[in-house]
Amino acid sequence: MSAIQLRQAAKHFKQLPHQLAAWDWLQSHVPPQVLEEFAELYRADPKPKELLPQAWVAPALKLIREFEGCQLQAYQCPAGVWTIGWGTTRYMDAPVRSGDKISQDLADELLQNEVENLFGPGVLHLLPLAKQWKPEQVGALVSFAYNLGLGALEESTLRKRLLAGEEPCKVVKEELPKWVHAGEAVLAGLVRRRQAEVALFCGEQQLQVPPQQSSPRLTPQSPFSTKITPNIRIGEFALDQADRRFQQQHQIETATTLANFMEKVRREFKGLPVIITSGYRPKPVNDAVGGAKNSEHLYSCPKEGAVDFYIEGVPIEQVQAYCDKHWPYSVGYGAPKGFVHLGRRADGQRRRWDY
Repeated sequence: MSAIQLRQAAKHFKQLPHQLAAWDWLQSHVPPQVLEEFAELYRADPKPKELLPQAWVAPALKLIREFEGCQLQAYQCPAGVWTIGWGTTRYMDAPVRSGDKISQDLADELLQNEVENLFGPGVLHLLPLAKQWKPEQVGALVSFAYNLGLGALEESTLRKRLLAGEEPCKVVKEELPKWVHAGEAVLAGLVRRRQAEVALFCGEQQLQVPPQQSSPRLTPQSPFSTKITPNIRIGEFALDQADRRFQQQHQIETATTLANFMEKVRREFKGLPVIITSGYRPKPVNDAVGGAKNSEHLYSCPKEGAVDFYIEGVPIEQVQAYCDKHWPYSVGYGAPKGFVHLGRRADGQRRRWDY
């Protein structure tokens, strides 16, 4: 005979004499401590208590909202990635796409969810000692991670020094101000954000940094030496050839989107140089090189254009895989020929093909 399951015995209990005798026997043979534990579990509130929000959530949200800004219609961030709300790139289990719109309530909910369930737990996992910190200190590094990614925190000297036991405020003061660059340029907005995070972490008064003057507007007539981003010149899109010079302002704007993403690729691969092998091709040039009639390299309308490139010293397959994962528009798999095609068309659709 198999051992009896107590759940089944309770289910079929009908207060018959032999059943009552069996329960009384069991009652007399169970140690009092076990009965007390059983009673506590048996009488527990059937409705689980709501978890109280972590104390670091409020200061983290305040700082993130101050510097991120909120847009309820999808927009492209400087890296060319479609974004919405308070910097969200995915919602409803799909990437943000051109034309997406959300409500303010949903934007706030997405931010709250990412802070509570992704970035906050991520910081505490990477820095177990942070569980002993003040809520404002955790909140400051959650803001840092939200801005730069948990990967940046994981690989940072900041984390290594904190795990080594150095004094936290000293480390934060020395390390956070290093994270203010886009390429080689220092961004005033990042300077202010890092100062705010340091002030929150160390409980100090935040210093004010005057905003930088805006850079001159690029035009098709800008010299080839003019930098479109910190590490990419406008002339590189023309291979420094006069007959490949941009002709329309919208072409400059599309090139800027592409260049910003290539800067992101460059940072991913330790700042090694971006080498452009083909950029803008006016129709005569495109025809001469045998390009497709509808080639993205024609930059024929707003939000349409392309560039072929590689990263010096990096296996082209790695660069291609990164672009394939992070660029939401056109990627041509040109690795066998030594380049990656990075482009987009006016409809904003995702496209992939082999060369």
